[in-house]
Amino acid sequence: MLVEGGRKEVNLNRALERIEEAARHGAQVVVLPEAMTLGWTHPSAATEAEEIPNGPGCARLREAARRNNVYVCAGLIERAGDLVFNAAVLIDVKGEVILHHRKLNELEIGHSCYAQGDRLAVAETPLGTFGVMICADAFARGQIVSRTLGLMGADIILSPCAWAVPADHDNEKEPYGRLWLDNYCPVARDFKLWIAGVSNVGWLTDGPWKGRKCIGCSLVIDPDGEQLLMGPYGPDADTILYADIELRPRPARGDGWELMWARLADDKT
Repeated sequence: MLVEGGRKEVNLNRALERIEEAARHGAQVVVLPEAMTLGWTHPSAATEAEEIPNGPGCARLREAARRNNVYVCAGLIERAGDLVFNAAVLIDVKGEVILHHRKLNELEIGHSCYAQGDRLAVAETPLGTFGVMICADAFARGQIVSRTLGLMGADIILSPCAWAVPADHDNEKEPYGRLWLDNYCPVARDFKLWIAGVSNVGWLTDGPWKGRKCIGCSLVIDPDGEQLLMGPYGPDADTILYADIELRPRPARGDGWELMWARLADDKT
């Protein structure tokens, strides 16, 4: 989805249109990008961030989820007292926030915009158990965030993202996405879960990465660690992607994962 820096109402209205369109075409879960309301590291975060779950932006997303009978996961810029967080929510079909995540592995250039994240959780639903992370959470050393969600029982990890490259990036010479495949695929394979990373598109017009372009390329990885789909590349590649998924029975729990991985390693040797 196109996200325009600092244009909260425009971005929210666009998100509501996308939710309605996706639901009309059969979607049960709609995932929107990181910092969807204001844009990643846009200076407007200091004055325009809103509370979760009852701030105006989150309230409108909650109503859209309820009205369209879908789950909605979205990246929001959150104000909590004097602090501003790069946050994400998962909203259920009744319009209730069932997961509220604050980004843990924020890039250093984002530290002046956002406070340190402080939570990680999963939520059981009729569609499966969901976990939520945000963008660079995926490549924290050892994939600790996504692997922890796997240990906590996640069947599906949803990740709002804002994937940006320099203005002169040439996708034919340097195809985008290797970083995410290298960090999504092993976790999905090891824990037999799904991962969906959803990026915005558009130009960054302010903040530390002003002049860079967000380029989409959203990904869905299956429980075999294989790429199911990747979205189109480019600052104008605004589109809705659809994927049908089928959950895998969870083969282990707790220390049972180590035993399972050891058996698999023995079988390979």
